[in-house]
Amino acid sequence: MRDILFPFQETALGELHSAIKDAHAVWRENKPQIISFSAPTGSGKTIIMTTLFEEILYGNEDNIGDPDSVFVWLSDSPELNEQTRLKIESKSDKIPVRDLVTIDSNFSAEYFEGGHVYFLNTQKLGSDKLLTSSSDKRQYSIWETLTNTAKRIPKKFYVVIDEAHRGTYTSVQAENKAQSIMQKFIKGSEDDGLCVMPLIIGVTATPQRFDNLIAGTTSTVQKVIVPPEQVRESGLLKDRIIIHYPDIQFNADMTMFKGAIDNWRKKCTHWKTYCEREDEKMINPILVIQVDDGNDRIATQTDLGACIDLLEESLGRKLQPGEAVHTFNDHGTLKVRDVEIQQIEASRIQEEENVLIVFFKMNLSTGWDCPRAETMMSFRSAQDYTYIAQLLGRMIRTPLARRISSDAELNSVSLFLPYFDEETVKNVVNALRDSEAAMPTETGTSKELVTLGRNLAYSDVFEAMDNLITYRIDSSRKQAPLKLLIQLSRALTMDGIDLGAQKTVKNAVLSKMDGEISRIKESGDFDTRGASITGFALGTLIFEYGDNAYSFDEETQTMTMSDFDISRHFEQAGRLLGEGLHKEYWIRHSTRDHIDVKKEIIILTHDTDAMERINDYAEEEFITLYENNKRSIARLSEARKNVYERLTNASVQPISVPWILPDSIDFSKPDNSSKFEQHLYCLEDGTFETSLNPWESGVITEELNNGAVCWLRNLDRKKWSLEIPYEVSGVTTPMFPDLVIVRSDAQGYVFDILEPHDPSRKDNYPKAVGLAKFAEKHWDIFGRIQLIRLKKGVDGREHFYRLDMGKTTIRNKVRGITSNEELDRIFDTDAVRED
Repeated sequence: MRDILFPFQETALGELHSAIKDAHAVWRENKPQIISFSAPTGSGKTIIMTTLFEEILYGNEDNIGDPDSVFVWLSDSPELNEQTRLKIESKSDKIPVRDLVTIDSNFSAEYFEGGHVYFLNTQKLGSDKLLTSSSDKRQYSIWETLTNTAKRIPKKFYVVIDEAHRGTYTSVQAENKAQSIMQKFIKGSEDDGLCVMPLIIGVTATPQRFDNLIAGTTSTVQKVIVPPEQVRESGLLKDRIIIHYPDIQFNADMTMFKGAIDNWRKKCTHWKTYCEREDEKMINPILVIQVDDGNDRIATQTDLGACIDLLEESLGRKLQPGEAVHTFNDHGTLKVRDVEIQQIEASRIQEEENVLIVFFKMNLSTGWDCPRAETMMSFRSAQDYTYIAQLLGRMIRTPLARRISSDAELNSVSLFLPYFDEETVKNVVNALRDSEAAMPTETGTSKELVTLGRNLAYSDVFEAMDNLITYRIDSSRKQAPLKLLIQLSRALTMDGIDLGAQKTVKNAVLSKMDGEISRIKESGDFDTRGASITGFALGTLIFEYGDNAYSFDEETQTMTMSDFDISRHFEQAGRLLGEGLHKEYWIRHSTRDHIDVKKEIIILTHDTDAMERINDYAEEEFITLYENNKRSIARLSEARKNVYERLTNASVQPISVPWILPDSIDFSKPDNSSKFEQHLYCLEDGTFETSLNPWESGVITEELNNGAVCWLRNLDRKKWSLEIPYEVSGVTTPMFPDLVIVRSDAQGYVFDILEPHDPSRKDNYPKAVGLAKFAEKHWDIFGRIQLIRLKKGVDGREHFYRLDMGKTTIRNKVRGITSNEELDRIFDTDAVRED
């Protein structure tokens, strides 16, 4: 696989393998099996399936590959089949292109060939189609090929039904026909001579739709589900959809269109700056323009001439050939003003890099996969809100398949709706929530969702934040420390941070493996284990015809395992170790008998205690290696920093990372917001508005009155947020302290972490313990680290009382508490006022 899977994709992949094993076990009872694999649009279903194909064919750490396996990918569209084939071709580094076969009308074979992935669409499978019948030119119909293969290799034959790309406006007749054909694979068809397929994997964005497809079957159904929140956390999707609409209803669609053009051009400028700074391939954002229907005389009722005029006026130049295109059916090239607007297939838009403006009506839901589409203008009425929501679901992929940490503008999609009001905008939002796509974390209007830039009055404060740290607590699947250590050392060497890291780490790990193997040998158990690997007892069962009875010959014979089988187990052991360590060990001991060396690796990987010690060692070394180099890592390009972030997120132990605030942040401004002074980020006009509860607002007022320089409202679960780990029932969870306060003293700026916290909440004492542990590790970086409560003082008035974990005596008391009552007592005896 050319791409590294995201943790949620690895989890889904593991669950698919497990479901397949269970399915094959039940197949012994001759029960057909169905696996429903549901994941929202944008989650990388094809990439997950490509990796699954590779690991079934070529093996992984848990399984030896089976190169005779056969896959048939069935969808209802030739264009989508071709898209899938090209994507698998581009992502797989193991499956040869020649083994990706599109089944055309000339295809004829008794069986499908092992090691191949076949692509078939329902439009070729009607009763009137050539594929479904035999003739002088075709010895076998496609139904016979499917049945013959299913009966010949039932546990090596996989039929994938792609239900994930159904068009919103597909005709009922066409959809029913496609569904009927797909059900033949699920239920069998006596009329066609098609048996029930032994194992079907349904790839779908909406489980309910696939459930309807398989309703009434006798097959055993297993489900693998990718949660939308995990897709959102990955950075594969934009963080926001921002909707622009007029405050009052008036005919000003071209004014709104001008706003859409300005938004698009702003994104173009931001992407240009970002790509040049990060040395990335240039991203050219696309402006998508939805127009009204036409009639017999004109392609659309929308004034395309006025649109072209505004575009060229804003650009300050003429549109070049190929920059503006359309997807109108039954129309070729349109000439508007002096501009030729060429027709284009939806599936080609993303790859045609010169395309900047796309005019369309209602035909972009199928085959549309365009991460470059970042601004959309709709000239249609509010009644089309469902389709607009479906289309946005296909516009939310990030162009670089990762979140842009340094520029909030590049993590949003903008939608302009001149014919919508507040009520109909709510319809769009509700339709988005019901969409098959994993929607961004935030969807709202341009009034609510804003982008804040650094407050230039505090430039020196940002410069003083170099040594601050945060944590990133990720729900991602954790990886073996040994693999993480090798990957980290390789990355440090590749990036020139530590040119000797990979060699040093690999040698240290190999020495650790040598030590563990020596320990097993010294225990006296090595030869016994080796004998069980290279040989096995063979008993004999005898049937006596005369007595009509069975007897067992107790004289067993020892069979020696072939070199081939030992090598297969050696390769599987290598997949358990990962990173080619088994071959590195083999090379290190190349002067010895190669079978003995392979046996050592096999025995090592089967020793649970030895592998646990190696992984414990690797975990300590991983943390040390990262800590020693994290400042250098922080100076890398964003793409490279993202590699290290995925490694640290996959570690079992939470690891501190540099806290680097970006040039701009995404921020929510509720209706009841108030203006506040001295905030680290602000709008272009210098103002900052947010909604704070009375405790938060009171603490800010107290801090500013006491001379604070500036402050930051630390929002929950933003990529830029300050994040601190704490444990609940043994599970590490992130907290996001409400406020970061900046003060100054004789040494410079001091950064305080303040958390006003209601004592009635269940997470009260676990968060206090988390803050205490954080302060114990990082007391030298931050100033005050306080848990704050509002309560009455001896004067009968309410004051803020603060428990400062920055003080050794306080945090030592807090670290050992196990209940809210104990924390209450510490507050009563040790909390202080600062007003």
